[in-house]
Amino acid sequence: MVNRYVSQMTITLSALSEMVGGELRGEGKKIIRGAAPFNVAGADEVTWAGDARFLKKMDACRAGAVIVPQDFNGTYSHLIFSENPYAAFARALAFFFPPQKPPPGISSQAHIGSHVIMGKNVSIGPFAVVGDHVTLGDRAAIHSNVTIGNHVVIGDDVSVFPNATILERCRIGNRVVIQAGTVIGSDGFGYAPDGKTYQKIQHTGIVQIDDDVEIGAGNTIDRATFGKTWIQRGVKTDNLVHIAHNVTVGEDTILVAQVGISGSVTIGKHVIMAGQAAVSGHLEIGDDVIIGPRGGVAKSLPNGAVVSGAPEMPHRKWLKVQTIIPRLPDLKKKIDDIEKRLKELENT
Repeated sequence: MVNRYVSQMTITLSALSEMVGGELRGEGKKIIRGAAPFNVAGADEVTWAGDARFLKKMDACRAGAVIVPQDFNGTYSHLIFSENPYAAFARALAFFFPPQKPPPGISSQAHIGSHVIMGKNVSIGPFAVVGDHVTLGDRAAIHSNVTIGNHVVIGDDVSVFPNATILERCRIGNRVVIQAGTVIGSDGFGYAPDGKTYQKIQHTGIVQIDDDVEIGAGNTIDRATFGKTWIQRGVKTDNLVHIAHNVTVGEDTILVAQVGISGSVTIGKHVIMAGQAAVSGHLEIGDDVIIGPRGGVAKSLPNGAVVSGAPEMPHRKWLKVQTIIPRLPDLKKKIDDIEKRLKELENT
Protein backbone atom coordinates (compact mmCIF):
# COMPACT_ATOMS: atom_id res chain seq x y z
CA MET A 1 0.00 0.00 0.00
CA VAL A 2 1.33 3.46 -0.96
CA ASN A 3 2.04 5.76 1.98
CA ARG A 4 0.28 8.96 0.92
CA TYR A 5 0.65 12.38 2.48
CA VAL A 6 -2.91 13.50 3.29
CA SER A 7 -3.79 17.17 2.91
CA GLN A 8 -5.59 19.03 5.68
CA MET A 9 -7.02 21.63 3.28
CA THR A 10 -10.45 21.73 1.61
CA ILE A 11 -11.85 23.99 -1.10
CA THR A 12 -14.86 24.12 -3.38
CA LEU A 13 -14.28 23.20 -6.99
CA SER A 14 -15.31 26.66 -8.19
CA ALA A 15 -12.83 28.33 -5.84
CA LEU A 16 -10.11 25.89 -6.88
CA SER A 17 -10.78 26.61 -10.55
CA GLU A 18 -10.51 30.34 -9.95
CA MET A 19 -7.33 29.93 -7.88
CA VAL A 20 -5.51 27.96 -10.60
CA GLY A 21 -6.72 30.28 -13.36
CA GLY A 22 -8.93 27.73 -15.10
CA GLU A 23 -12.46 27.48 -16.50
CA LEU A 24 -14.78 25.07 -14.70
CA ARG A 25 -17.23 22.65 -16.25
CA GLY A 26 -19.04 20.84 -13.45
CA GLU A 27 -20.60 21.33 -10.01
CA GLY A 28 -18.89 24.32 -8.41
CA LYS A 29 -19.99 23.43 -4.87
CA LYS A 30 -18.24 20.07 -4.93
CA ILE A 31 -15.62 19.83 -2.16
CA ILE A 32 -12.03 18.93 -3.09
CA ARG A 33 -9.76 17.75 -0.28
CA GLY A 34 -6.48 17.02 -2.03
CA ALA A 35 -4.43 16.57 -5.19
CA ALA A 36 -2.94 13.33 -6.49
CA PRO A 37 -1.47 11.67 -9.61
CA PHE A 38 -3.82 10.62 -12.41
CA ASN A 39 -3.74 6.89 -11.64
CA VAL A 40 -4.42 7.15 -7.90
CA ALA A 41 -6.56 10.28 -7.42
CA GLY A 42 -9.80 9.62 -5.58
CA ALA A 43 -13.30 11.08 -5.71
CA ASP A 44 -12.44 14.11 -3.55
CA GLU A 45 -9.09 14.89 -5.21
CA VAL A 46 -8.00 16.86 -8.26
CA THR A 47 -5.51 15.62 -10.84
CA TRP A 48 -4.28 16.72 -14.26
CA ALA A 49 -4.17 15.26 -17.77
CA GLY A 50 -1.91 17.41 -19.86
CA ASP A 51 -1.25 15.18 -22.87
CA ALA A 52 -2.53 12.23 -24.87
CA ARG A 53 -1.02 9.63 -22.50
CA PHE A 54 -3.64 10.55 -19.92
CA LEU A 55 -6.42 12.07 -21.99
CA LYS A 56 -7.03 8.78 -23.79
CA LYS A 57 -7.47 7.06 -20.41
CA MET A 58 -10.07 9.45 -18.99
CA ASP A 59 -12.63 6.64 -18.72
CA ALA A 60 -10.44 4.91 -16.14
CA CYS A 61 -9.86 8.05 -14.05
CA ARG A 62 -11.51 8.19 -10.61
CA ALA A 63 -10.54 11.75 -9.64
CA GLY A 64 -13.09 14.22 -8.36
CA ALA A 65 -11.91 16.71 -11.00
CA VAL A 66 -9.35 16.75 -13.80
CA ILE A 67 -7.38 19.71 -15.13
CA VAL A 68 -7.24 19.41 -18.92
CA PRO A 69 -6.06 21.45 -21.95
CA GLN A 70 -8.48 24.00 -23.32
CA ASP A 71 -8.90 22.08 -26.57
CA PHE A 72 -10.02 18.87 -24.82
CA ASN A 73 -13.41 17.84 -26.23
CA GLY A 74 -14.04 14.65 -24.28
CA THR A 75 -16.51 14.06 -21.48
CA TYR A 76 -15.97 13.88 -17.73
CA SER A 77 -18.11 14.90 -14.78
CA HIS A 78 -15.88 17.72 -13.49
CA LEU A 79 -13.26 19.43 -15.65
CA ILE A 80 -11.05 22.48 -15.22
CA PHE A 81 -9.83 23.79 -18.58
CA SER A 82 -6.43 25.47 -18.57
CA GLU A 83 -3.89 26.81 -21.06
CA ASN A 84 -1.20 25.07 -18.99
CA PRO A 85 -2.63 22.11 -17.05
CA TYR A 86 0.70 21.21 -15.45
CA ALA A 87 1.23 24.71 -14.04
CA ALA A 88 -2.39 24.81 -12.86
CA PHE A 89 -1.92 21.48 -11.07
CA ALA A 90 1.25 22.84 -9.47
CA ARG A 91 -0.80 25.72 -8.03
CA ALA A 92 -3.31 23.22 -6.67
CA LEU A 93 -0.50 21.22 -5.06
CA ALA A 94 0.85 24.37 -3.43
CA PHE A 95 -2.57 25.00 -1.88
CA PHE A 96 -3.16 21.49 -0.57
CA PHE A 97 0.43 20.88 0.54
CA PRO A 98 1.97 24.20 1.60
CA PRO A 99 5.63 24.13 2.67
CA GLN A 100 6.03 23.09 6.29
CA LYS A 101 7.59 25.79 8.44
CA PRO A 102 8.74 25.58 12.04
CA PRO A 103 6.61 27.43 14.59
CA PRO A 104 7.61 31.08 15.14
CA GLY A 105 10.14 31.63 17.87
CA ILE A 106 13.83 31.42 18.63
CA SER A 107 15.30 28.20 20.00
CA SER A 108 17.13 28.56 23.30
CA GLN A 109 19.93 26.59 21.65
CA ALA A 110 20.44 29.12 18.84
CA HIS A 111 23.12 31.82 18.98
CA ILE A 112 21.94 35.33 18.11
CA GLY A 113 24.53 38.08 17.63
CA SER A 114 24.28 41.74 18.58
CA HIS A 115 22.18 44.38 16.82
CA VAL A 116 20.05 41.80 14.98
CA ILE A 117 16.82 43.18 13.48
CA MET A 118 13.98 40.68 13.21
CA GLY A 119 10.61 41.01 11.52
CA LYS A 120 7.35 39.42 12.61
CA ASN A 121 6.96 35.67 13.24
CA VAL A 122 10.61 34.75 12.64
CA SER A 123 11.64 31.12 13.32
CA ILE A 124 15.18 30.16 14.29
CA GLY A 125 15.96 26.50 14.99
CA PRO A 126 18.40 24.89 17.40
CA PHE A 127 22.14 25.36 16.85
CA ALA A 128 21.59 28.04 14.24
CA VAL A 129 24.14 30.88 14.39
CA VAL A 130 23.06 34.41 13.45
CA GLY A 131 25.90 36.93 13.31
CA ASP A 132 26.01 40.61 14.25
CA HIS A 133 24.02 43.33 12.45
CA VAL A 134 21.87 40.77 10.60
CA THR A 135 18.40 41.71 9.31
CA LEU A 136 15.72 39.02 9.10
CA GLY A 137 12.41 39.82 7.38
CA ASP A 138 8.90 38.81 8.38
CA ARG A 139 8.25 35.06 8.62
CA ALA A 140 11.86 34.15 7.87
CA ALA A 141 12.45 30.50 8.76
CA ILE A 142 16.03 29.69 9.74
CA HIS A 143 16.31 25.94 10.34
CA SER A 144 18.73 24.06 12.58
CA ASN A 145 22.50 24.35 12.10
CA VAL A 146 22.24 27.26 9.68
CA THR A 147 25.05 29.84 9.83
CA ILE A 148 24.38 33.46 8.89
CA GLY A 149 27.36 35.81 8.79
CA ASN A 150 27.63 39.41 9.93
CA HIS A 151 25.68 42.15 8.10
CA VAL A 152 23.59 39.69 6.06
CA VAL A 153 20.16 40.97 4.97
CA ILE A 154 17.34 38.43 4.47
CA GLY A 155 13.88 39.43 3.20
CA ASP A 156 10.34 38.30 4.01
CA ASP A 157 9.08 34.69 3.75
CA VAL A 158 12.55 33.22 3.25
CA SER A 159 13.29 29.59 4.18
CA VAL A 160 16.87 28.51 4.86
CA PHE A 161 17.12 24.76 5.44
CA PRO A 162 19.51 22.86 7.74
CA ASN A 163 23.27 23.22 7.41
CA ALA A 164 23.11 26.01 4.84
CA THR A 165 25.60 28.89 5.20
CA ILE A 166 25.13 32.51 4.16
CA LEU A 167 28.37 34.42 4.70
CA GLU A 168 28.96 38.05 5.56
CA ARG A 169 27.23 40.94 3.79
CA CYS A 170 25.26 38.82 1.33
CA ARG A 171 21.72 39.92 0.48
CA ILE A 172 18.72 37.64 0.09
CA GLY A 173 15.40 38.89 -1.34
CA ASN A 174 11.81 37.94 -0.53
CA ARG A 175 10.26 34.46 -0.88
CA VAL A 176 13.63 32.80 -1.42
CA VAL A 177 14.18 29.11 -0.65
CA ILE A 178 17.70 27.90 0.14
CA GLN A 179 17.92 24.14 0.50
CA ALA A 180 20.11 22.14 2.88
CA GLY A 181 23.88 22.26 2.68
CA THR A 182 24.18 25.23 0.31
CA VAL A 183 26.99 27.76 0.78
CA ILE A 184 26.41 31.34 -0.34
CA GLY A 185 29.21 33.86 -0.27
CA SER A 186 32.35 31.72 -0.04
CA ASP A 187 35.46 33.14 -1.71
CA GLY A 188 35.77 32.76 -5.43
CA PHE A 189 38.59 30.73 -6.95
CA GLY A 190 41.04 33.51 -7.70
CA TYR A 191 44.85 33.33 -7.49
CA ALA A 192 47.51 35.51 -9.11
CA PRO A 193 50.51 33.56 -10.49
CA ASP A 194 53.71 34.57 -8.68
CA GLY A 195 56.57 32.59 -10.14
CA LYS A 196 55.85 28.97 -9.29
CA THR A 197 53.40 29.89 -6.52
CA TYR A 198 50.05 31.65 -6.38
CA GLN A 199 48.92 34.71 -4.45
CA LYS A 200 45.33 34.56 -3.21
CA ILE A 201 43.07 37.33 -4.54
CA GLN A 202 40.84 38.66 -1.79
CA HIS A 203 37.16 38.67 -2.71
CA THR A 204 35.57 41.80 -1.31
CA GLY A 205 32.18 41.63 -3.04
CA ILE A 206 28.91 39.93 -2.11
CA VAL A 207 26.24 37.57 -3.43
CA GLN A 208 22.85 39.13 -4.13
CA ILE A 209 19.85 36.83 -4.58
CA ASP A 210 16.67 38.53 -5.76
CA ASP A 211 13.01 37.69 -5.05
CA ASP A 212 11.34 34.32 -5.76
CA VAL A 213 14.59 32.41 -6.27
CA GLU A 214 14.92 28.75 -5.22
CA ILE A 215 18.40 27.36 -4.61
CA GLY A 216 18.80 23.57 -4.49
CA ALA A 217 20.74 21.48 -1.98
CA GLY A 218 24.52 21.54 -1.99
CA ASN A 219 24.92 24.63 -4.20
CA THR A 220 28.00 26.82 -3.95
CA ILE A 221 27.60 30.45 -4.98
CA ASP A 222 30.82 32.46 -4.68
CA ARG A 223 31.05 36.10 -3.69
CA ALA A 224 32.36 38.58 -6.23
CA THR A 225 35.94 39.80 -6.34
CA PHE A 226 34.45 43.29 -6.46
CA GLY A 227 30.77 44.18 -6.77
CA LYS A 228 28.36 41.25 -6.69
CA THR A 229 27.55 37.80 -7.92
CA TRP A 230 23.92 38.31 -8.88
CA ILE A 231 21.12 35.73 -9.02
CA GLN A 232 18.15 37.57 -10.47
CA ARG A 233 14.42 37.16 -9.84
CA GLY A 234 12.80 33.80 -10.38
CA VAL A 235 15.94 31.72 -10.95
CA LYS A 236 15.64 28.02 -9.99
CA THR A 237 18.67 25.82 -9.40
CA ASP A 238 18.82 22.07 -8.93
CA ASN A 239 21.17 20.32 -6.48
CA LEU A 240 24.98 20.52 -6.71
CA VAL A 241 25.19 23.63 -8.87
CA HIS A 242 28.33 25.82 -8.77
CA ILE A 243 28.18 29.53 -9.64
CA ALA A 244 31.56 31.30 -9.57
CA HIS A 245 32.49 34.86 -8.66
CA ASN A 246 30.97 37.85 -10.50
CA VAL A 247 28.48 35.72 -12.42
CA THR A 248 25.08 37.20 -13.28
CA VAL A 249 22.21 34.73 -13.80
CA GLY A 250 19.23 36.33 -15.54
CA GLU A 251 15.58 36.15 -14.54
CA ASP A 252 13.67 32.85 -14.67
CA THR A 253 16.70 30.82 -15.67
CA ILE A 254 16.85 27.09 -14.85
CA LEU A 255 20.14 25.46 -13.81
CA VAL A 256 19.89 21.66 -13.62
CA ALA A 257 22.02 19.37 -11.43
CA GLN A 258 25.82 19.73 -11.49
CA VAL A 259 25.86 22.78 -13.74
CA GLY A 260 29.11 24.74 -13.45
CA ILE A 261 29.47 28.41 -14.40
CA SER A 262 32.94 29.97 -14.44
CA GLY A 263 33.77 33.44 -13.22
CA SER A 264 32.46 36.68 -14.76
CA VAL A 265 29.92 34.95 -17.00
CA THR A 266 26.63 36.70 -17.81
CA ILE A 267 23.67 34.36 -18.28
CA GLY A 268 20.57 35.89 -19.92
CA LYS A 269 16.89 35.53 -19.06
CA HIS A 270 14.89 32.29 -19.48
CA VAL A 271 18.00 30.19 -20.09
CA ILE A 272 17.99 26.42 -19.52
CA MET A 273 21.27 24.70 -18.68
CA ALA A 274 20.76 20.93 -18.56
CA GLY A 275 22.57 18.54 -16.23
CA GLN A 276 26.38 18.85 -16.02
CA ALA A 277 26.50 21.67 -18.56
CA ALA A 278 29.39 24.10 -18.10
CA VAL A 279 30.34 27.57 -19.31
CA SER A 280 33.90 28.94 -19.58
CA GLY A 281 34.79 32.23 -17.95
CA HIS A 282 34.03 35.77 -19.17
CA LEU A 283 31.37 34.71 -21.72
CA GLU A 284 27.92 36.11 -22.44
CA ILE A 285 24.98 33.75 -22.87
CA GLY A 286 21.94 35.38 -24.47
CA ASP A 287 18.27 35.17 -23.50
CA ASP A 288 16.24 31.98 -24.14
CA VAL A 289 19.35 29.87 -24.74
CA ILE A 290 19.21 26.08 -24.17
CA ILE A 291 22.43 24.19 -23.38
CA GLY A 292 22.07 20.41 -23.53
CA PRO A 293 23.31 17.85 -20.97
CA ARG A 294 27.10 17.86 -20.49
CA GLY A 295 27.35 20.74 -22.94
CA GLY A 296 30.67 22.56 -22.75
CA VAL A 297 30.31 26.19 -23.84
CA ALA A 298 33.59 27.84 -24.89
CA LYS A 299 32.24 30.92 -26.68
CA SER A 300 29.46 33.45 -26.17
CA LEU A 301 26.02 32.49 -27.48
CA PRO A 302 23.36 34.73 -29.06
CA ASN A 303 19.72 34.93 -27.98
CA GLY A 304 17.74 31.77 -28.68
CA ALA A 305 20.69 29.49 -29.41
CA VAL A 306 20.16 25.75 -28.77
CA VAL A 307 23.45 23.90 -28.39
CA SER A 308 24.83 20.55 -27.25
CA GLY A 309 28.18 18.83 -27.03
CA ALA A 310 31.64 19.86 -25.86
CA PRO A 311 32.74 22.11 -27.37
CA GLU A 312 29.25 23.29 -28.08
CA MET A 313 27.64 23.15 -31.51
CA PRO A 314 24.09 23.65 -32.80
CA HIS A 315 21.90 20.93 -31.36
CA ARG A 316 20.75 19.59 -34.75
CA LYS A 317 24.34 19.21 -35.91
CA TRP A 318 25.22 17.50 -32.62
CA LEU A 319 22.44 14.95 -33.23
CA LYS A 320 23.94 14.12 -36.62
CA VAL A 321 27.40 13.81 -35.08
CA GLN A 322 26.07 11.32 -32.51
CA THR A 323 24.82 9.05 -35.30
CA ILE A 324 28.24 9.13 -36.98
CA ILE A 325 30.39 8.38 -33.91
CA PRO A 326 29.39 4.69 -33.56
CA ARG A 327 30.24 4.20 -37.25
CA LEU A 328 33.76 5.66 -36.97
CA PRO A 329 35.58 2.29 -36.63
CA ASP A 330 33.95 1.01 -39.82
CA LEU A 331 34.62 4.30 -41.61
CA LYS A 332 38.26 4.17 -40.57
CA LYS A 333 38.57 0.64 -41.88
CA LYS A 334 37.09 1.70 -45.21
CA ILE A 335 39.47 4.65 -45.44
CA ASP A 336 42.43 2.39 -44.66
CA ASP A 337 41.31 0.04 -47.43
CA ILE A 338 41.00 2.94 -49.88
CA GLU A 339 44.49 4.22 -48.97
CA LYS A 340 45.92 0.72 -49.43
CA ARG A 341 44.36 0.42 -52.90
CA LEU A 342 45.63 3.88 -53.88
CA LYS A 343 49.17 2.90 -52.92
CA GLU A 344 48.86 -0.30 -54.95
CA LEU A 345 47.71 1.72 -57.98
CA GLU A 346 50.56 4.20 -57.55
CA ASN A 347 53.05 1.34 -57.51
CA THR A 348 51.78 -0.23 -60.74
